[in-house]
Amino acid sequence: MDGASNDDIKTMSFEQALDALEKIVEDLERGEVPLDQSIRIYERGEALKAHCDRLLKAAEDKVEKIRLSRDGKPTGTEPLDGE
Repeated sequence: MDGASNDDIKTMSFEQALDALEKIVEDLERGEVPLDQSIRIYERGEALKAHCDRLLKAAEDKVEKIRLSRDGKPTGTEPLDGE
């Protein structure tokens, strides 16, 4: 499958990409798709999975934990992984 046919994936939200990926999985599991089409949609599924992984990583990088003082009041934030 050429990359041009997957260009729309770059603009998908996480939810859109996940829905499209779930549909691909359902189609492949049913086994009613011709082999050449199965290969194409499998490759699209790989591109969708990679896009979802990138979006999740970006979201994780934005997540912060709130630092609290000894009396439990917020004092600021820090990266979730402690860096």
